[in-house]
Amino acid sequence: MEAGQVSSAATRRALVLTGHLKEIDKGSSLVVRQPCLEYSPPELNSEPAFDIELMQGLLDGHDAQTRTFIFNLMSESDLFVSRRVGRRVFLGADYNQPMEVQRELTMKRIQYFLDRGVFRGWLTDDRPQSALRMAAMFEYIGLFDHSLAIKLGVHFHLWGGSVKYLGSKRHHDKWLMPTEEFSVIGCFAMTELGHGSNVRGIETITVYDPSTQEFVINTPCESAQKYWIGGAAMHATHTVVFSQLHMNGKNEGVHAFIAEIRSPDGRICPGVRIADCGHKIGLNGVDNGRIWFDNKRVPRENLLNSVADVTPDGRYVSNITDADQRFGAFMAPLTSGRVTIAVSAVYQSKVGLATALRYALSRRAFSLSPNEPEVLLLDYPSHQHRLIPLLAKSYAMSFAACDLKRIYYNRKPEHAKIIHVLSSGYKAMFSWHNLKTLQECREACGGQGLKSENKVGQLKAEYDVQLTFEGDNNVLMQQVSKALLGDFFTSQKKQQPMKGLGLEHMNEPPPTIGTNANVRDVKFQLALFRLRERDLLVKLAQQVRELVSKGSTMANATLASYQLAEDLGRAFSERSVLESILSVENSLAPSPEKTILGLLRSLFVATTVDEDPVFLRHSYLSPDQALSIQKEVASLCREIRPFILSLVDAFGIPAPFLGPIAFDWIAANSWDLEEARS
Repeated sequence: MEAGQVSSAATRRALVLTGHLKEIDKGSSLVVRQPCLEYSPPELNSEPAFDIELMQGLLDGHDAQTRTFIFNLMSESDLFVSRRVGRRVFLGADYNQPMEVQRELTMKRIQYFLDRGVFRGWLTDDRPQSALRMAAMFEYIGLFDHSLAIKLGVHFHLWGGSVKYLGSKRHHDKWLMPTEEFSVIGCFAMTELGHGSNVRGIETITVYDPSTQEFVINTPCESAQKYWIGGAAMHATHTVVFSQLHMNGKNEGVHAFIAEIRSPDGRICPGVRIADCGHKIGLNGVDNGRIWFDNKRVPRENLLNSVADVTPDGRYVSNITDADQRFGAFMAPLTSGRVTIAVSAVYQSKVGLATALRYALSRRAFSLSPNEPEVLLLDYPSHQHRLIPLLAKSYAMSFAACDLKRIYYNRKPEHAKIIHVLSSGYKAMFSWHNLKTLQECREACGGQGLKSENKVGQLKAEYDVQLTFEGDNNVLMQQVSKALLGDFFTSQKKQQPMKGLGLEHMNEPPPTIGTNANVRDVKFQLALFRLRERDLLVKLAQQVRELVSKGSTMANATLASYQLAEDLGRAFSERSVLESILSVENSLAPSPEKTILGLLRSLFVATTVDEDPVFLRHSYLSPDQALSIQKEVASLCREIRPFILSLVDAFGIPAPFLGPIAFDWIAANSWDLEEARS
């Protein structure tokens, strides 16, 4: 048929249809309206399972009243309200606003907290319970907005923490209270254009002038400019500068100095140049900047001197003579960033899961047969498989995060290694989990996941940076394995048993994995995870030794073994997480809470095994066992499905921190609401 004939035939059909429609009266019964979809709350599609308040207490670990206090404080101000839908109020930052507006609002929100005494004692109260109280507030502030949490984290944890833990009494007396009061606004100048994770390699240079008793700081080349410095572009008045200290022709390594970069009236100080890093894919409420130093002079007393000092006449003094040990002691107190990132990542994964799972308990799609209602998204096995294993992982990681906080905030000098290793492994593991979870939740919400107001999609951009700052995740996993390898070599050299880092299991004979083992059996789970960890450690040691025997340096041999090293880092972290959830489970008497945690633990293990090719690659499991475990993932998802809403509610995420699709998404998109807006 030719084009003209096609057009003519189409016109005739259109005319016939038009004639039929004209014959239908407006009130005719020939037009029958089908009943519209109605919102069905998740509560109608779930079963009560356990004591939700008790479970939330286990997940949060501490300071329930503090969390309620900071949430109520935010709820009382329009600075934190993003939208009202009927009687429901939503809290959150508006990421559609220009960068300049987001930055201004971040400072206004900080001032709001400051006026109400929120920051009192954050640096000057040394009690562990005060630190945990601050951590609880940070976690809930982060639920509101990542930029606000990071801006405060830079000021208190990085700037304030450096002054507190790298400095001495003279620094504490001068700087800590003004920092709490925000009469000083601090930032943290470590990262450079040319050096990030490799702090030892930074190129900023500082020398000492004994004639004036001042340090002179310089940026010798463009790659030495300080980069991504939160707070530097607009608001910070002072910074901790990390620099190579050259004394009498010798480089004494990286040290930290306090430098003023802005006067109280906001003018940039002499000897300092500052530029804005500009717009980012997320965190636009933080004013990241770049800093150059041109013969910037600071008083001798501004050297943070907990590890080393310089006398007025220019002598370098330190109780630690070994440069490597001195660098380690210098960096050890700066682990708070990794701790807070690990905890924050778990909380954000909960926001994504709470949103996607509540939506999946109310949204339907497709009927399995004619005249039957459409099926809830969460009743599809594939949808369960997408989200419920991630829920189990977030539960397990929550308990591990609580353990990490308890160690960190009650730390003693002998805890330095375990804090470094755990915070490195958890920061990597948990932030990877968060991004994977947010991506899956975004997709599971369909088109609604793309709307900024529903948060999930936007959180991906906001939290992507967690994979990079405070240490690249792959580098951190290699640091974990490096520490384990060092302990293993030391143990063998001294012919002593392994001690610390949870590696005592290596002093026992290797566990045997039976062919008929039950994946839900605790002994099987521990044996399997410990077998993987010990075998990867032995294989890594063998590979490194073999390369060294062929002429490689220890450093190059370790670098060449990066695949085994990263696998070992994950194995250590996942074994530690398993032990954390098991510890909580064992603390409970027989109860519904204990039963559901057992199911979640088993799903965490089964999913981890199913996703990690290492278990088959190194024959820890047979193909038949791997297939059986994969089937067990689906079975556990089905068993946990009826209790999903209770599990989500136990996250304790206040409803205003979620997006509209977590609730009545039909009402949130109604024309009546649109008219009310305009």
